[in-house]
Amino acid sequence: MLQERVAELCEELEVPGVAVGVLHEGQERYACHGVTSVENPLPVDASTLFQFGSTGKTFVATALLRLVEAGAIDLDAPVRTYVPELRLRDESVADRVTVLQLLNHTAGWDGDFFEDTGGGDDALARFVERMADLHQVTPLGEIVSYNNASLGLAGRVLEKVTGTPFERAMKELVLDPVGLGNTLFSPSDVMTRRFAVGHRRAPDGTVRVLRPWAMARSCAPMGGMSAGVTDQLVWARFHLGGGNAADGTQVLSHELVERMRVPTAEAPGSALGDAIGISWLLREVGGVPLVGHGGSTLGQESMFETVPSRGFALVALTNCDPNGPEFNEKLLRWALEAYLGLVVRDPEPESRTPQALEEYLARYQTVADVFDVTAEDGGLVVRTTPTPELIAQLGEDADTEEPPFPIGLLAGEGDRYIVPSGPMTGMKGFFTRDAEGHVNGLHVGGRFVPRIPG
Repeated sequence: MLQERVAELCEELEVPGVAVGVLHEGQERYACHGVTSVENPLPVDASTLFQFGSTGKTFVATALLRLVEAGAIDLDAPVRTYVPELRLRDESVADRVTVLQLLNHTAGWDGDFFEDTGGGDDALARFVERMADLHQVTPLGEIVSYNNASLGLAGRVLEKVTGTPFERAMKELVLDPVGLGNTLFSPSDVMTRRFAVGHRRAPDGTVRVLRPWAMARSCAPMGGMSAGVTDQLVWARFHLGGGNAADGTQVLSHELVERMRVPTAEAPGSALGDAIGISWLLREVGGVPLVGHGGSTLGQESMFETVPSRGFALVALTNCDPNGPEFNEKLLRWALEAYLGLVVRDPEPESRTPQALEEYLARYQTVADVFDVTAEDGGLVVRTTPTPELIAQLGEDADTEEPPFPIGLLAGEGDRYIVPSGPMTGMKGFFTRDAEGHVNGLHVGGRFVPRIPG
């Protein structure tokens, strides 16, 4: 059943290679399809390494919680307790931001900052120095806006408290104790094994390999790990099993594992879900809580979803965009219904007059992307363009025109919307308003994006 559905979706959406794992009723099932690279095609198997991106943020949070349990870190303490040299544009934010606010995406500064600060052990220290130039976009602690740079700083907290480089601290606190022998940071380690490369599918159907393959070392805490799908299910078992490693060792207390799933910041209507725990993204389907994450690197798109009350996990690793996220979403909806009888029901957008849509039409921009919202065929359409800053940080292959996507406004308060069709079907978001009631921002992909005046 699983293998047939994976192959069917992979062929339908023209994803070069995927690896999928399911944990259900205590049993693991795997399905792999396609190749690692269109330039050097090798069959994908369950041990093939994919960059799984931002799910790695939950690894960082777990490492920090091990230090919380040891009494070395307080999540509610100011970050300067551990990184006294922290400097930000807003001095009051630098003085008050807490460790927890780094992990629940409420710090408020420009989040998509990926500066390459070299390959030395000082990469994170230098990255944190560069954060002094980041703009404070939202007030500290008030709005959930996905923040990669915050995790860079969280990685530096880990380094300062342990006195070791980030990767070594992660290996000693998480990877080795949990038994994640096929989860790696260094490209020199990855290249000795079978691994996938990222691709992009163009509108004309052609698929090409994207470069560079590796993320900068400074980005490691944001999502710089690679793993096979088997290790991803080990991670799922660890968290579903209350912090026990496969050999029975209690690596993190049951209480702290549970605490990671408790909402620490609300995000109703966000693409991230309904709330953020400690790194975990939280939502419900049919009244049943889901706890997950997922991630994106250059041409690699992953999904990680668990249903703790049912002991269920689904992991998907893909090596192509923009069709990888569509594969992941379709597979998730199928799996929730096939294994658990849970059906994702999207709200229906309502029709609005051209006059009613007028107030949303504008340009919105972050440090990473420009979003142009226009009216077409009686609805709203969003076009995304990377900024020169993002292209400079990630390379020329980040300079691509993403396919536009429609958004349909929902009835009720909150200016909420949903993507009703296309590769991003089901993604939610909302517009924000200022004190006078004027539209002043767009929440898209889990990020707050300010409106550009004019």
